[in-house]
Amino acid sequence: MAGRISISNPSDLLHKIKGHAQSPISSLLLLIATWIRTNSPAGFVRSLLEDLSSNRSPSIALDRYRNYCSDPSGNCSCSYDLPNDKEIISIEKKTHVRRLDVLLRVLVIIQQLLQENKHSSKRDIYYTHPAVFAEQAVVDHAIIDICILLKCSRHHLNVVPVGKGLVMGWLRFAEAGRKNCCIRSPNTAYPIPVCIEDVEDVVSVANYILVVEKESVFQRLANDKFCENNRCIVITGRGYPDVPTRRFLHHLVEQLHLPVYCLVDSDPYGFDILTTYRFGSMQMAYDAKLMRVPEIQWLGVFPSDFEEYHLPDRCRLHLTPEDKRKVEAMLSRCYLHKEAPQWRLELEIMLRKGVKFEIEALSVYSISFLSKEYIPVKIQHGKHM
Repeated sequence: MAGRISISNPSDLLHKIKGHAQSPISSLLLLIATWIRTNSPAGFVRSLLEDLSSNRSPSIALDRYRNYCSDPSGNCSCSYDLPNDKEIISIEKKTHVRRLDVLLRVLVIIQQLLQENKHSSKRDIYYTHPAVFAEQAVVDHAIIDICILLKCSRHHLNVVPVGKGLVMGWLRFAEAGRKNCCIRSPNTAYPIPVCIEDVEDVVSVANYILVVEKESVFQRLANDKFCENNRCIVITGRGYPDVPTRRFLHHLVEQLHLPVYCLVDSDPYGFDILTTYRFGSMQMAYDAKLMRVPEIQWLGVFPSDFEEYHLPDRCRLHLTPEDKRKVEAMLSRCYLHKEAPQWRLELEIMLRKGVKFEIEALSVYSISFLSKEYIPVKIQHGKHM
């Protein structure tokens, strides 16, 4: 977090701002003044003060992050750590006035949360000014801008998500002083902690971590006592993983140094979920270093598994036009060319054959084929990429 400064004579600043009273953006400038008067981040304040003292309209420079692009040459500027561009938000642009209004309203709410040591969800923030914000996505975008502006993560703002991830297996950890001893009942699901900063004393005797895309597969493994029989940890984000699930997985890999595998459907959305775990998402590229898990190995199901395991035709589904467009877009991502060419080859097979299938298609042989044969054999013989 950036350092903080105090404004020694805020009345001078207010006087300068009130000079804009006839302007339609005067209320926005007063919001800026409110924020400046309360020890706000030094870089932000300095920038606004310089603009005001020079009689320029205030503007904000935001770093922009990009963890992938569509340049296959490998000579792009995409990075998991560094910004690759800047965006200037200025009240001189009509399209930016509302965006700054929203950003500053959300900043005031966050300031109150931090001062009172309270936490809030993004949805709570939306309902403080629903007529102004209009939709949840507007608040989400503002929070991302604020994280970039203050060079912090969302949890530093006391804005917390509603967790949806689950974990089970040979694991024990403390959360805010409360012990979670999954190891006593390794086939029982526990909710993944929302605040990773509260997680400590992580202990495990597991051989590996398995991430599964769907809760239905997670429950199948629980019913088959997969964790108990294979001495492992299983995690699911129940579809696209939320921030707590990704951060918790990152934390476990960092603390335990265990191999980590991922099992997803052989379809465009399963593959996208896989890449989100390994490379991070574009939306939260600024925070990729805290969430991506570069060590993760793709265990399946591969598009090539359909023929490898001689699955019957009734298990296959045809790619829709939307599916094909999504696959084509993913094939152009630079990180697949540079870091995961084998993954890209499998994605090409999916597009070329025009078919997809679910993890559960493996149950055509037996209800427990996945847990008794497919996963253990693949891990034992290193059939992952």
